[in-house]
Amino acid sequence: MIYDVSHKTTFTYEDMVSVSHHVLHLMPRQHPRQTTLATAMVVHPSPAVDSQGKDYFGNPVQYLTVQEPHERLVVDAHSRVEVRPTAAPLVLETSEQWEEVRARLPTDSALEAYEFSFESPHIVGTDEVYDYARTSFTPGRPILAATMDLTGRIFREFEYRGGVSDVSTPVREVFAMRRGVCQDFAHLQIACLRSLGLAARYVSGYLLTRPPEGKEKLVGSDASHAWLSVWAGREGWVDFDPTNNLIPNVEHITVGWGRDYGDVSPINGFIVGGGSHQVAVAVDVSPIQSR
Repeated sequence: MIYDVSHKTTFTYEDMVSVSHHVLHLMPRQHPRQTTLATAMVVHPSPAVDSQGKDYFGNPVQYLTVQEPHERLVVDAHSRVEVRPTAAPLVLETSEQWEEVRARLPTDSALEAYEFSFESPHIVGTDEVYDYARTSFTPGRPILAATMDLTGRIFREFEYRGGVSDVSTPVREVFAMRRGVCQDFAHLQIACLRSLGLAARYVSGYLLTRPPEGKEKLVGSDASHAWLSVWAGREGWVDFDPTNNLIPNVEHITVGWGRDYGDVSPINGFIVGGGSHQVAVAVDVSPIQSR
């Protein structure tokens, strides 16, 4: 499947901003099932510094410095990306036992995954989170079957509701509220997995959304999405989406991954001046070709 993706962010400031510096994670990442075919970025006012590279985790990253005084900043990112289906369906019950995967994490063969088994700034576990995870991860259970069970439990037992959390809401509060949005559910499931000594990483990207039958999709009505990957031993990294109770395939577009939201937030940085501000985000994911 080939998609055109647009992600437009508009910052409106109360006062004049004299200078601003930004770190952007807005361009899709290459991986074995995903190829970025084209990218373009329009920024207004035009930045004095505009450089691209890769961050610690290998994600595409862009650095901007706007030196022109401004009360409004617009960052309009566009990309064309091809996402291919998995080669063969996963058989969850034949994956390795989760304890075996955990035991091998500190070895040389899994060191890259091992760094994702520790707590991170936005993901700190609790005893309650550990107990919740153990319900799915019974002794000797295959790791993918257990992770899918945990995914389904979060989907059924937690309510998707915007406005009750933000990027700084700790996992313990999400667990207590039993409500949140996709980034909260990804953080929660990662906390569960890491509490057991397993490796899990946060994945940021987009999800193709479908309008109600008979209705046209509104341009800009899509949104950024978040899910997670678990290290499953011989199966490698396997994605799970607790917001939708599924294993992502061709309708999930990956922008990047890291320890938690803070590593791959779409736009980060700091400004001089500005006072209070408002942010408007419009995202559109449009399939243009099915292969």
